[in-house]
This record gives sequence, C-alpha cells and structure tokens, in this order.
Amino acid sequence: MGHTVDYYFAPQSPWAYLGHQRLADIVRRTGATVRVRPIDLGGKVFPISGGLPLGQRAPQRQAYRLVELQRFGQHLNVPLNLKPRYFPVAGDDAARLIIAADLAHGAADAMAITGAILTACWAQERNMADEKVLAELLQEHHLAASLLAQSHSQAVQVRYETYTQAAIEAGVFGAPSYVVDGEIFWGQDRLDFVERALTR
Repeated sequence: MGHTVDYYFAPQSPWAYLGHQRLADIVRRTGATVRVRPIDLGGKVFPISGGLPLGQRAPQRQAYRLVELQRFGQHLNVPLNLKPRYFPVAGDDAARLIIAADLAHGAADAMAITGAILTACWAQERNMADEKVLAELLQEHHLAASLLAQSHSQAVQVRYETYTQAAIEAGVFGAPSYVVDGEIFWGQDRLDFVERALTR
C-alpha cells in the first residue's frame, strides 16, 4: 500500500507555487496519495507557532526572501513575479474553493485548481481574492462553476477549520509543509526528501 502525503499550504504562498507542480509529479511517480489541505496560516497557525506576516518581518528577512524567490524561480525555470500586483492578498476564499473541489470531485481537481490559483497570483497578475477571477479559473480548467457557490457552504468552512487545526496538531508552522507518516518536511526545497520518504 502506498504512502500518503498531507499537503498543508496557504493558497497565496509563493513557495507553494514553486513546489506545487513538482509535488504533483512526485505523487504521480511514486503512486502516493495526496491529501490537499489548505490552511489559515497567518490567522491561526502563525499566532501559535511564532510566525510573522511578511510585513512584520525584519527588513533583512524581507530582502532575503526576494533573493531566494528569484534564485528558485530561475533554478526551476518557473515564471515568477517577485512583487505581484495583488499581493499581499487574502487566501481564505481560494482555500475554500480548493476544499469545495476536493469534496465534490477529489484530490485531482483540488490539485488542479490549486495550481491555477497559485499561478494566477504569482505569474499572471490576477487577484485570487476576486470571485470573478476564481470563476474564470474554474472555467479555464474545465471545472464546475457550481464549485464557487459550494465554497461558501458551512461544510467547507468546517473542513477549512479542521485542516488548520490538524496542521497545528501535526506541528506545522510554515507553508508549504508536507507530512508523511507523521514526519514534517517544511518548504518546497525539501521535496527531494519528501520523495525519498514516499519511496522508502
């Protein structure tokens, strides 16, 4: 029986964007199962784990973040706007849409809309907090328009809160984090270790 990776992330994270397709490729190669779990990183996880929103971090950390993003974007040959027009941006509506897709159609559709949302923010200068943009992304990726209405349901909100609490209980403190057999791998630069864990 294959391994399962719990994929905890914030839909507005550039690091999740840089790692998303590679995670999808790893899951496909290894035959693993992915559980797509967007979380409320800034609102719920950071206050408990000691993390700080970007604007509250020391200038040196903010500057180095841009250096690292540029390095990884070039290294991975992934298009990346270092300072996108719509960032910082709230990720809650996007997170709920991802969860709605997962509940309605499963992980494959959840991964597809996640990739679309991340790309919209970090490569296409689109506002992922705008419902019109989310509707466009569903249409562009041949996903049901009804998912947008479903994303506002109580069931989806409860699942969002449940995933966030599960991340806290698992010891997650940053995003993306990948959890395999209880072991946390923080950051897209740890995906090589994730693949090793999924094949051991």
